[in-house]
Amino acid sequence: MQPTPDFNASRLARSLLRRSRQGALATLMAGSGDPYCSLVNVASHADASPILLISRLALHTKNILGDSRASLMLDERAAGDPLEGARIMLAGRAEEAAGDDAVLLRRRYLNAHPSAGAFADFKDFSFFRIAPSGAHLVAGFGRIVDLNPAQFLTDISDAAALLEAEQGAVEHMNEDHREAMNLYATKLLGADSADWSCTGCDPDGMDMQADGKTLRLDFPERVTGPGELRKILVNLAEQARAKG
Repeated sequence: MQPTPDFNASRLARSLLRRSRQGALATLMAGSGDPYCSLVNVASHADASPILLISRLALHTKNILGDSRASLMLDERAAGDPLEGARIMLAGRAEEAAGDDAVLLRRRYLNAHPSAGAFADFKDFSFFRIAPSGAHLVAGFGRIVDLNPAQFLTDISDAAALLEAEQGAVEHMNEDHREAMNLYATKLLGADSADWSCTGCDPDGMDMQADGKTLRLDFPERVTGPGELRKILVNLAEQARAKG
């Protein structure tokens, strides 16, 4: 099937990767190679690739350590028939994080799943990132598309300054600008009023969540540094207030 003219497959795929907090992880059984599927919590890397926090005691982790090939299915959890909602099946390799990358993965994952801080430092737990090789997006009739990583990942090669300032920006928004967060959600994204919090920023947008729900605020232009981020967030707050 070919996508309809008004359908932006790349944007929808990125949105699903950014907004999803749970997914079905498929791995290959060590020894037999049989398929094995499990439910996992997920967060997104700055480039939108999935982050996992998994225990070596879990079968899926043992499978990954034997064969890093994995697939992850994420869906938008639409009301009613789940098959009417959009979903993405991402294939790639699950890579255990180390060094500075582990610090980044930990920060972004715990921002999305604060309760995981209670066990994130257990010796058997580690952070993994799924490096995608491709994705299959299903979003309804005429909207089934295969995508390569360049079509759904965010380029962060020039965004070191933004990533360095990200945690400070997240904490600043959550501590001092909850009103603006609620304005973004209600006036710009059409969501209900709630105690919306920021969980991450990247060159393409900002991630928000409240009461088990997630939102993606896309930026009107690419951001690579903290000064640009502040300017865009101020402008978006002004736009939201102007909507009354």
